[in-house]
Amino acid sequence: MAVSSPSSSSTLKIGIIGFGPFGQFLAKTMIKQGHILRATSRTDHSQLCHRSGISFFSDKRAFLEADNDVILISTSILSLSEVLNSLPVHCLQRRTLIADVLSVKEYPRNVLLQVLPEEMDVLCTHPMFGPESGQNGWKDFAFVYEKVRIRDEATCSSFLRIFESEGCKMLEMSCEEHDKVAAKSQFLTHTIGRVLSELEIQSTSMNTKGFETLIRLLLDLEAAFEKVKHKLQQKMEEVQLEQSPNESKL
Repeated sequence: MAVSSPSSSSTLKIGIIGFGPFGQFLAKTMIKQGHILRATSRTDHSQLCHRSGISFFSDKRAFLEADNDVILISTSILSLSEVLNSLPVHCLQRRTLIADVLSVKEYPRNVLLQVLPEEMDVLCTHPMFGPESGQNGWKDFAFVYEKVRIRDEATCSSFLRIFESEGCKMLEMSCEEHDKVAAKSQFLTHTIGRVLSELEIQSTSMNTKGFETLIRLLLDLEAAFEKVKHKLQQKMEEVQLEQSPNESKL
């Protein structure tokens, strides 16, 4: 298998698998920085990609043969294994950096190492921001990553520089440590939110600055919980729809 470096020190050819809201969000900044983007997804985003100057591939084989420096996995956690196993990875023409941006890290790392040829480089990342929090820029947001299997340091460094140049706080951390820290953080957030909710805290005419901060925190947590609940409900409905045809054949 051929080994090649990026076309220049600053420009990467990046292929995105899973061109949903998060993939589109990342693509905007990558395009702004001058990178060449390709995308493939279950949904036909060809018109959106055309307007954005991105090449859209409905055929996965053609996508993998498009000579990408980096292939960025931006699928849901639930569909990751299915999507990766459906890829004809033998069509990759040369060593490619495969990176993911999922919010958990051990699981995608294990799937990537299991499915991908040993020649492929693997970088696990978690941008700690999204389309809403990062709509005005990525400065001071954390970007967590682990170089799981990297031989082409030049391509890896060029990819990480996308986030570093936008002002992200670059945190190199193992996938195991990331998931431990994330679990504690989510537990703490959920617990505090539940306690505040049970107290039925309401604003009064005698609010102190500290109390007003607490009220805003409660409102933010409630909004966040509702958003997560809504997304989980949507994903459950999608999974049920995907399973229904298969069940009818049994």
